[in-house]
Amino acid sequence: MPASQLPHQLDRLFLTDGGLETSLIYNDGLELPAFASFPLLESEAGRDAVTRYYRPYVEAARRGGYGFVFETITWRANPDWGGELGYDRAALDRVNRDAVAYARELEASAALEGPTVISGNIGPRGDGYVIGSAMTADEAAAYHAEQIGSFATAEVDVVSVFTMNYSDEAIGVARAAQAAGLPAIVSFTLETDGRLPSGESIGEAIEKVDAAAPGAVAYFMINCAHPTHFAETIPADAPWLNRIAGLRANASTKSHAELDASTELDAGDPADLAVRYIDLRRRLPALAVFGGCCGTDDRHVAAIGAAILGVETSA
Repeated sequence: MPASQLPHQLDRLFLTDGGLETSLIYNDGLELPAFASFPLLESEAGRDAVTRYYRPYVEAARRGGYGFVFETITWRANPDWGGELGYDRAALDRVNRDAVAYARELEASAALEGPTVISGNIGPRGDGYVIGSAMTADEAAAYHAEQIGSFATAEVDVVSVFTMNYSDEAIGVARAAQAAGLPAIVSFTLETDGRLPSGESIGEAIEKVDAAAPGAVAYFMINCAHPTHFAETIPADAPWLNRIAGLRANASTKSHAELDASTELDAGDPADLAVRYIDLRRRLPALAVFGGCCGTDDRHVAAIGAAILGVETSA
């Protein structure tokens, strides 16, 4: 059954994983057409690869006494991207529900003492970095309702949409999740100027989503951007700061355009990234979930977890 409480409601810090797709491609040598990881669930070898990927993250949470958020590997499992890979709607419903069952298996085998959350992971309809054909909020709600419906049937704890680059799509996801009886987490991606690709500031986007879908979003996150891109744009005091409870930063300081053009992984500096997370926690006091995005792996998340724990211990 869905968890009764989410990270922002608990006096407990959580870890989650890092850059799943970039880790599997560059570190494990796997091919992921369309940058989609969900087809790995279709084979024993693929499932084993994901299990190996998750193991060190779970151990980092165990060592630090953190809670853990298990994300389903379904960021690309929507009709557009799934269709490109030959999955019709029935197949997508099956694979989304299977992804939840698989995440539950990971949760059970981890046997963590801290609280755990199963998150149904949703990605943008189009590209995560570039706004192509933008939808209205109503169009986005109708579009994402299918995947959310699969998650609801499988009884996830929460629906999380990542790499949102304009607020209307985020509003649609939030409304569809609310209609399905599930809390939503909305994570925005930011450019090197600290703004969404739409030009909206993070504060403007949060306030717009909250106003258009009251009570639908449990909390917001930032993902797929390096801290140097947005840290200095965060104001000293604003009501919306307390709505950001999660962070999954990129390892690289490169822009989205530079990352798209890159043929090699830029893993950055795990120790430096961890220090920047500590700084961001001071700027964003509600932060409770710490993980990584493109280019990060278990080294980055372990460093972040150790650094945050060190600050907690010395406080």
